Amino acid sequence: MTAIVSIGMVTAVGLDAPSACASMRGAVDGFQETRYVAPNGDWLVGAPIPLLADVVGQERLARFAAGAIVECLAARKAIVDGHNVPVLLCLPETQRVGRPMSSDASFLHRVLEIAELEHHPRSAVIAHGRPSGLVALATADRLLASHAADHVIIAGVDSYLTAQTVDHHLRHERLLTRDNPRGFIPGEASASLLCGRSGGDVRLDGVGLAREAAFINNPEDLPLRANGMTEAYTQALGAAGIDMARLGYRISDLIGEPYWFKQTALASIRLVRGRHEFQDLWSPAECLGNIGAAVVPTMIGMAWTARRKGYAAGDTVLIEASNDDGACGAAIFSRTGV
Repeated sequence: MTAIVSIGMVTAVGLDAPSACASMRGAVDGFQETRYVAPNGDWLVGAPIPLLADVVGQERLARFAAGAIVECLAARKAIVDGHNVPVLLCLPETQRVGRPMSSDASFLHRVLEIAELEHHPRSAVIAHGRPSGLVALATADRLLASHAADHVIIAGVDSYLTAQTVDHHLRHERLLTRDNPRGFIPGEASASLLCGRSGGDVRLDGVGLAREAAFINNPEDLPLRANGMTEAYTQALGAAGIDMARLGYRISDLIGEPYWFKQTALASIRLVRGRHEFQDLWSPAECLGNIGAAVVPTMIGMAWTARRKGYAAGDTVLIEASNDDGACGAAIFSRTGV
């Protein structure tokens, strides 16, 4: 069993996990005008982290990632040897235009250097964008189950607020502007999780990974039936030994474009059977915009905090994420003791 022991966050609405989660629970957003200009002349709205304004590029993101890692380790210093913990670092897709990291290996080295951690032989970079954290969860679960490590850190960091990324998505009409109300708000964030075999408030019950052929703007113009996300749900539910109707609530990386809402709705409709209680749907994008590879650790951190603070919308939560190329996944968590 993989348990979430502690968390860390650096976001546009809070520079640590408690403040970020409190802000998201209260629907406080970090949206503000940026230095980028939309085609109609308006200032583009984004969700930048209000820190290190004089530091740019990958160094800025490396410091954010290290900050989240240090926070999650600080909460468990007495029981965790931080110098002997693998770090699974979730990063943007390698093919994304404007990706801030020039070299994944050197970026991981820099993050560990700032966090003052040794490079564990099992440390690795997972670069699939938003669903990276779900791949990292499956990897961490295997490492813990095989006793290759006593604890594993999953960290994610990303930013859509780079000049090339903004320009690319503006040209493809993906960003939210006055002329495009169906777009997303670019954001940036970092979040981390300390995983162990026990000792956490929530545990991982199952993970599902799949691929959607009808991904957004696919060249064949295939109709979306959410086959990929439905398969990811099915795998996760099967591993957890429950059906869709028994879920308490869901947290999704709904970045704002209609495609992603449709995908989530279709996956749910195709699997839910019989009468069930209301299932709430949360999304950090409501407050942080599109935070890419940081979103899965952030969503798990939201569920972890909700359980500790007593405002979780149920005992079992499904967390889902997908990227522009069709990679998608889902994970089911429940409170320990259930």
